[in-house]
Amino acid sequence: MTTARTTPRSRARSFDSAAALYGRHRPGYPEALYDAVEELAGRRFAGARVADVGAGTGIGTAPMRARGAEVVAVEPGDGMAAEFRRTRPGIPIVRGDGDRLPLAGAAFDFLTYAQAWHWTDPARSAPEARRVLKPGGALAIWWNDLDESAGWVAEQGERIRAFFRAGPGGGVAGGAGAVGGSAQALGFRTLPRGLDSGFTTRTVPWSRRIPLDAHLANLASHSAFLLLGEAGSRQFLEAERERLNPLFPDGTVEEPYVVSVSVAVM
Repeated sequence: MTTARTTPRSRARSFDSAAALYGRHRPGYPEALYDAVEELAGRRFAGARVADVGAGTGIGTAPMRARGAEVVAVEPGDGMAAEFRRTRPGIPIVRGDGDRLPLAGAAFDFLTYAQAWHWTDPARSAPEARRVLKPGGALAIWWNDLDESAGWVAEQGERIRAFFRAGPGGGVAGGAGAVGGSAQALGFRTLPRGLDSGFTTRTVPWSRRIPLDAHLANLASHSAFLLLGEAGSRQFLEAERERLNPLFPDGTVEEPYVVSVSVAVM
C-alpha cells in the first residue's frame, strides 16, 4: 500500500520492478539533443570518455556510444542494471549513484544525467561531478517531458495530477509531477549551484508516433504508477484509453516532447 512515507529513494528504486517495461516503452532522445550537448560543451562525443549516471536501461547511453564515445554507465538499481546488461552487452556498467561515483578523479570529458539528476543530493553529487571531470569537462543534465502546449497532453496531465491528489496515489510524494508537467514546472528539478561556469540551457522539441497501448505502457512505467501498483493504476489507465480512443481512431498516438538540456563546463 502506498503511503506518505514514500521517499525519493523508494521512487527511484521503483523502476527495478519494471525494468523491461521501462526499456521497451520509455521514449529515447532525438539526435538534435546530442548535437546540442556537443555544441554547448565545445567538443564532440567521438573519442571522449563519458560516464552516464543513472543510466537505467541505457536509453541515453547507447546513442553516445554510437557517436564514438568511450562510455561507462553508472546505475544503482539491481533490476535496471540487469536489463542494461541484457540489452547493451557491449557497454560497461558499474554499480553506484551520483552521490558516490565509483569513478576515478579527473578521468572524464562528459558526465551525463538523462532523467536522473533529481534522484541525487546536489550537496554530494555536484562535488562528485567536479571531482570526476577533467579540466574543461562538461556536466550535461537533461529531462524529456511531454509537451503540454499540445491540448490533449495538457488535459491528460491535469487528469493525472487530479488522480494522484484525490485517489489512492495521493500519498506518493511528487506523484503527479513524476508523470506530467514540464521540467520548468517541477520544483524538485533544480540545477546545482556553484559549478565553475554555470549552466547554459537549450530546449529541443521532437515527437514520436507509437501505438496507443505503448503510450499507456509509457505512463505505467513512471514511478508514481509503479508505486501505486498494477491494480491501483488500472483504474486510471483503462479510463484514459477510453478518453484517447476518439482522439486517435487509428490507434496511433503522436507524443510531442520537449527536452530541456543544461550543460556546464568545469
